[in-house]
Amino acid sequence: MLQVTNVGLRFSDRKLFEDVSIKFNKGNCYGLIGANGAGKSTFLKILSGEVEPQEGQVSLGKGERMAILKQDHYAYDNEVVLHVVMMGHERLFEVMQEKDAIYAKGEFTEEDGMRAAELEGEFAEMNGWEAEGDAASLLSGLGVDSSLHEKQLKDLPEAMKVKVLLAQALFGTPDVLLLDEPTNGLDIQAIHWLEEFLINFENTVIVVSHDRNFLNNVCTHIADLDFEKITLYVGNYDFWYESSQLALKMSQDQNKKKEEKIEELKEFIARFSANASKSKQATSRKKLLDKITLDDIKPSSRKYPYIAFTPEREVGNDLLEVNNLSKTIDGKKVLNNVSFRMNKDDKIALFGDDAAKTALLEIVMGEMEPDEGSFKWGITTSQSYFPKDNSEFFEGNDHTLIEWLRQYSPEDESETFLRGFLGRMLFSGDEVFKKASVLSGGEKVRCMLSRMMLSEANVLLLDNPTNHLDLESIQALNEGLARFKGSLMFTSHDHQFIQTIANRIIEIKEEGILDKEMTYEEYLEEVKKIRSQTV
Repeated sequence: MLQVTNVGLRFSDRKLFEDVSIKFNKGNCYGLIGANGAGKSTFLKILSGEVEPQEGQVSLGKGERMAILKQDHYAYDNEVVLHVVMMGHERLFEVMQEKDAIYAKGEFTEEDGMRAAELEGEFAEMNGWEAEGDAASLLSGLGVDSSLHEKQLKDLPEAMKVKVLLAQALFGTPDVLLLDEPTNGLDIQAIHWLEEFLINFENTVIVVSHDRNFLNNVCTHIADLDFEKITLYVGNYDFWYESSQLALKMSQDQNKKKEEKIEELKEFIARFSANASKSKQATSRKKLLDKITLDDIKPSSRKYPYIAFTPEREVGNDLLEVNNLSKTIDGKKVLNNVSFRMNKDDKIALFGDDAAKTALLEIVMGEMEPDEGSFKWGITTSQSYFPKDNSEFFEGNDHTLIEWLRQYSPEDESETFLRGFLGRMLFSGDEVFKKASVLSGGEKVRCMLSRMMLSEANVLLLDNPTNHLDLESIQALNEGLARFKGSLMFTSHDHQFIQTIANRIIEIKEEGILDKEMTYEEYLEEVKKIRSQTV
């Protein structure tokens, strides 16, 4: 068990936490959520001891061990991959090194023999004889091939280094596991493996993630960082979000009878409980959900941007025709004879190599020339594009936010309209006078989305639009695109985002494309069947 007692922390004149007291119990997985800048990563650092709170204390159960997902892989560059994983259990690795050093001595004294015997006993107690096999199993589960296990970490590609550090955190069954954005850089298979691992993990997990599907699958509780406090809620992210919205609705409707509110709460809990049967985590959530009372759910102070795309005109039946497109970039053929037709009401999610997806979007937007092939937009279409790299829109730009947005709005729009528009996108007060060049990553994305909304286009193309966004903005964008009455083509690594928006999947492959009218989860099931047939 991990216990936090009366913890408080200030940075300069800003208060992050005040009088935070909370118990994180064994067998639970806690999703730590909060707006950008609320202090989620800082709180994890307080729990790990990397940052000292100004008030209060953090205590770990006697003899218990904590593991943390490290972010700096350069510290292990010259280490063998298998050793990097085993370093996750510091004491075990120390014993291994000392034991090996004794056995490597030319002359073996009686004192060495006694010390070696002590170490062998401790080594056995920590399941040391299984350590190498356990480390290899974790690596393989995450998709790091056994041929890489004896290499130095510096020799691995970036995507594999991320997996090695994750395996390091998971190694040795820690009593408390702290994970800050563990799905970043992971492929679909590795994410699914990690979800299963955490669902079956019997100790305490505290995780920060912007992946809502991941939080929904693994969390038994949500730890909400709000009002400088942390409040625990039973259930996963969707349950927290829906219940906070329900609480807000109830608080706004003070005249509603309490009996009606209780009935509404019961129906709400029953709806979520009905889905809580797929796993151990979900079953435990169901038992806890049934105990919730009206007073247990509270409205959140979170602010969500208002994201709504309204086409100026309805699109016709002819949208986009792509014929035999091919493109080679840096000696690699990323597009090979790609042909497809985009239809009215299509919401297409693109899959495949990142360079291939971006190249396709840039070509159909006229920002890159194909080596071969052609494309044609329908005469009723108007397009708006969200590029993966938006730096050209902001770097060296001395415009204020109002001036920046004016470039993309109708000429006759007033400053009042622009300020109101920016306010709905969470730029309030004097923030509208910030220089475009000094915006954070998330602020730039909100500006680019504002630009797209003002275009009133009926076809939207978006390349990883959720990058840099907090959970609130991702939720708002997700809902805005799901409601959009035009057509879409987009890329994303967010499972829930894709599942709730896309009705067609196009996977760019070496030999062309795989084109299916289906949801994302149906596509994953089909891919799984194909893989099982080829094994």
